[in-house]
Amino acid sequence: MSVVNHRCAVLGKPIAHSLSPVLHNAAYRALGLDDWTYDRHEVGQDDLDGFLHGLDPSWVGLSLTMPLKKTIQPYGVPTSFWAMQLGVANTAMFDWSDMEHGRDGLPAIRLYNTDVMGIVLAIDHALDRPSSTDIDALLDADSSGPASRRAGDDRPARAVILGNGNTAMSAVAACTMALDSRIGHITIAARHPDRNLGPAADLGARLGGVTVDAMPLAEAAATACEADLVISTLPAHAADPFAHAVADMSGPAPRGILLDVVYDPRPTDLMRVWSDRGALAVGGQEMLLYQAILQVARMTGSGSIADLEVLDTIEQPMRQALEEAL
Repeated sequence: MSVVNHRCAVLGKPIAHSLSPVLHNAAYRALGLDDWTYDRHEVGQDDLDGFLHGLDPSWVGLSLTMPLKKTIQPYGVPTSFWAMQLGVANTAMFDWSDMEHGRDGLPAIRLYNTDVMGIVLAIDHALDRPSSTDIDALLDADSSGPASRRAGDDRPARAVILGNGNTAMSAVAACTMALDSRIGHITIAARHPDRNLGPAADLGARLGGVTVDAMPLAEAAATACEADLVISTLPAHAADPFAHAVADMSGPAPRGILLDVVYDPRPTDLMRVWSDRGALAVGGQEMLLYQAILQVARMTGSGSIADLEVLDTIEQPMRQALEEAL
C-alpha cells in the first residue's frame, strides 16, 4: 500500500452525498499519483476553524461546498479571476512554505472558483462546442470583451437563472461567457426575486455589459421557455412546481438549453419536462465533472504539463467513475 504524502478533501455539511472523492481519486489513478488521496469531511461553518488548525503539511488543498464557500474567505486570499470577482470560492490551496501570510498559525491559503467555468464547459460540451484547451486560461478565465463580441449580433441571447443564492452568482458570471458570449440579458427567477438582485446586476454590468432583472419564480415559466439558456440553481425538488408549470403551458415549447445543477435525482422533473417538450436538458453531473477537472489541474499542478494531455488523461476516467457512481 502506498504511503500517502498528498491529501485533499471536500468539506461541507451535509457531505455524505458528495461524489467529489469518486472524481478526484479517479483522476489521481489516471495520472499515476499513487501517494495522493482525496476524502470527504462533514464540516459546518462553526467547525471550519478547528478543522483547518488540525491539518499538517501533507494537506494540499480542499474543495468547499455549502455552507463554506463564503466562510473560507477570511482564511485565504482570492487568487483567480472568478474568486476575486464573486467573493465565493470552491477551492482552497495551502502554501506551507509561506507561514508568514497565513492567519493565526495557518499557512497561506489561496482561494479559487472553478464553478463558473464548470458551468461554461458543461454547456459547451452539451452543444458540442470546442472549448479552450489552455488549462491556465480555463483556470483563470475572465469575460474580457464579451460586450464587444456581442455588438455585431442582431439579437443578443437571453438567459434565465432559477434561484438567487451563491450558485446563482456563479451562473450569472458563466452567462457572460456562455453561448459565444452572446447573452445580453439575464432574468433571475426566485421566490424572493429582489434578494441579491443588486450584486447580480452589478456583476453582469462589470463583466460584460449584461443587464439583469428579476421576477417571481411562480411567474417565470413563459420567460424561461423563450430564453436561449436556462440555468436552475435550485436544490433538489425545489424546481418541481416550476417544472409542472412548464409542462402545463399551452404556449410555445422551450427553445433553449437547460442546465440543472442538481444531479440527484437524475433526471430531475425539470429536465424530464424540458426534454419531453423537445429541448436540450443537461444534468448537474456535467458541471460537477468539469469543475472537478479544473480543481484536479489546480491541486496537482497539472496545468504545467501539455494541456491536451491533461484533458485526455483525466476527463474520460473521471466521467466513467462518475457514471458508475450515479
